[in-house]
Amino acid sequence: MSPKALSNLAMACVFLLAAGASSAQDAEARLVIANHKFEPAEITVPADKKVKLVIDNQDATAEEFESYELNREKIVPPKGQIVIFVGPLKPGRYPFFGDFHRDTAQGVLIAK
Repeated sequence: MSPKALSNLAMACVFLLAAGASSAQDAEARLVIANHKFEPAEITVPADKKVKLVIDNQDATAEEFESYELNREKIVPPKGQIVIFVGPLKPGRYPFFGDFHRDTAQGVLIAK
């Protein structure tokens, strides 16, 4: 392998490691669905950062996490877990709800 090819390969490795390090710094928030409600119903995350939202459905029925403001919609299987990435978000309130149980499954993500 030529010295230039080795240099390019080393530079690519550095970029990949840097990308992995930045994703390790993403904020993480957890929500639980129990009795067709989100717990906690209000969750605060850092503004201007990408957020990994982990949703754990402890109910025996599926739920659909939905938020118009976050532009997200995803089925959470019964007794299952999903991950949704959002952001970076501007400071503000971002409501979400469970589409299958709108009357009880409601919450808000607050970016500060």
